[in-house]
Amino acid sequence: MLKKSILAASFSLVLAVAANAQGGFQRRTVEERVQTVHQKIDSAFKPSAEVLTKVDAAFKTYYTEQDKIMAESRSEGQRPDMDALRKKMEPLIDARDKELKAVLTEDQFKKFKDEIEPSLRQRRPGGGNERRRDG
Repeated sequence: MLKKSILAASFSLVLAVAANAQGGFQRRTVEERVQTVHQKIDSAFKPSAEVLTKVDAAFKTYYTEQDKIMAESRSEGQRPDMDALRKKMEPLIDARDKELKAVLTEDQFKKFKDEIEPSLRQRRPGGGNERRRDG
């Protein structure tokens, strides 16, 4: 299991580096993001096809609604207010988590929240948390 996890992480890293080198940041589709979650949940828990279908549905709804909120935010023409975005996203996250709790065991859900969910967060190149050093 550890070897598979390391292999999967290495493969993901290689893909990320290759994608970044070929054109930088690109917004992924809902289906691509759902597939990423599907693979991570499947490799972590090996759930039944029925459970995976329910997980996929929960994430499809979540990502679709998330995209709507982000599009609305971008259409305003200004830099989005991150606090306002978080407040709009909270009900989506709560609904998604409620669906996941219904199909995953308590231990699986905890592992999802602690390990898998943080790995799903999109990171843009260049960050924003780097400190500037003036010469």
